[in-house]
Amino acid sequence: MCDLARGLELCATMMIDDGLAAPLPYLADRRAVDDAAALIAAFGDDAGFEAAARAERSRDQGNATHFARWRQIERLIVLLASEDVDGTVH
Repeated sequence: MCDLARGLELCATMMIDDGLAAPLPYLADRRAVDDAAALIAAFGDDAGFEAAARAERSRDQGNATHFARWRQIERLIVLLASEDVDGTVH
């Protein structure tokens, strides 16, 4: 798995060339990366599932803001776990 700080930098600078690719996560603040790191540390390979569960729980409670936040964290975890290169490499 790649280093989270490097992942944040890569996520901030990447652009998608393939219209069919999954969207890159929107990172509103550093806390999103910290939350992703905490989930990865606590849940390992299941961190993405935990983020998805938190998103669903937020949606069920009617909290659209937290739902969207946890969805972006889920996308970040998937991106960090991927061995593939997404976007343009400079």
